[in-house]
Amino acid sequence: MKDVREALMIARNSDGKLIRRPMSPHLQVYKPQLTSVLSIFHRFAGVGLAAGTLMMVCWLVSAATSPEAFGAVQDFLYSWFGRLLLFGWTVALFYHLFNGIRHLVWDAGGGFERETYVKTGMAVVAGTAICTVLVWLVVLVGG
Repeated sequence: MKDVREALMIARNSDGKLIRRPMSPHLQVYKPQLTSVLSIFHRFAGVGLAAGTLMMVCWLVSAATSPEAFGAVQDFLYSWFGRLLLFGWTVALFYHLFNGIRHLVWDAGGGFERETYVKTGMAVVAGTAICTVLVWLVVLVGG
């Protein structure tokens, strides 16, 4: 039996001549670039936002259930692990927001010059860090 992958490697060029298609390299071959790394983190941030939203729903349901249930969830959220999860959710929220704005500009056809996408990528990272720190300063100082 012939290997199917071999059949998928054959194509025709513009003259109609049969040629072999090049194999796509795997991630081990590519050097990570800013845009690819930010794209991967955008996906991770989306998953983190979904998990954080489930945590928020749990908090709201406990508030509607009973004072004991609400107290238990509040105790968890005030623990070091709960605060770590909330911090991660805050990072994911700001990162996904700023990178989403960047993607909207791309969808409109702008920002594809190398200098521009490097600057906007760095602005996404900086904006995420600054806004996350500011929110947590308010949370920790304000009580």
